[in-house]
Amino acid sequence: MPDLNGGSPKGVLRPGWSAEVGDYAIAGGWTPRGEALVVGDAAGGVYAFDGKSGATIWAQREAHEGGVLALAMQPNRAAFATAGQDGRVLVWSAADGRVDHAIDVGSGWVENLAWSPDGQRLAASCSREVHAYGADGTEVRRFDTHPSTVSAVAWSSAEELATACYGRVTFFNASTGTVRQRLEWKGSLVSMVLSPDGDIVACGSQDNSVHFWRRSTEQDSMMSGYPGKPSALAFDDTGTLLATGGGEAVTVWSFQGKGPEGTRPGVLELHFGAVTTLAFARGGRRLASGARDGAVVVWSLGRNGQGDPVGIAPVADVVGAVYWRPDGRALAALDAQGGATTWRVG
Repeated sequence: MPDLNGGSPKGVLRPGWSAEVGDYAIAGGWTPRGEALVVGDAAGGVYAFDGKSGATIWAQREAHEGGVLALAMQPNRAAFATAGQDGRVLVWSAADGRVDHAIDVGSGWVENLAWSPDGQRLAASCSREVHAYGADGTEVRRFDTHPSTVSAVAWSSAEELATACYGRVTFFNASTGTVRQRLEWKGSLVSMVLSPDGDIVACGSQDNSVHFWRRSTEQDSMMSGYPGKPSALAFDDTGTLLATGGGEAVTVWSFQGKGPEGTRPGVLELHFGAVTTLAFARGGRRLASGARDGAVVVWSLGRNGQGDPVGIAPVADVVGAVYWRPDGRALAALDAQGGATTWRVG
């Protein structure tokens, strides 16, 4: 682990609060105004902590039999959804832990969740199937069975849903279920992220590369040479910078001008373990990374993807996820020992 001089946060990261859940902290998120941080764990528990103090607001320790696999915050509401190994999706009120809707998706694991930007539809994947539900929990669309297990889902707009599986990314009309565009490539896609305007699709691949397409031209490119699978991907909110994991370094590609083809990426080196999670703060070029070394790093980046570390702090174990509070003035990290740790960001 990088030298943390006794474990105290450095640079822009200042001590906040910490809390614990019952098992490996799988996924979480902040409510829209940062009033609460919600967390789901590998034992199936779901928790809400006060955003300022870290005090437990409520806890449901056996919400999903077998464990939570995904959690997605509903846009513009203090509500969220969880999915688990029990084949169910639960839609929660963050304020009091009430389950407003319980959805039986299927007999398999529900591994991916994503709310549409307007918060009116929720997509969930279970094995080769993807379902879309209304905010009231009713199924509004079931999309064609995919040729292999769906590895990621994302909304490009309120009316268009993207899915990734082996060999292809597919864009569906969310209302009719018809295919709008199919981008094909022979390889196992393990992660996916869309640029904010929905034009660029980037996927991490099993062959230790990042493959991306420009939807407007269907031109595709591949960035190779990663030591591992790039499972962590993040765009900044301008769509200029794409941060990627796939090893101990964070590699940042710039789509400025004619990039990233033919350009050198930014290579951010400080972690001593493989990068596991990446997240950009809103409204700027601050990037948070977490890794298997138990370190959380904040980077300040230029438009070319080059950058420097401006903050670093430890957690107890492998960093599972990092989440910026919506106002960008706090950062939360989840870890493999069930820790939820926050810092104020200067």
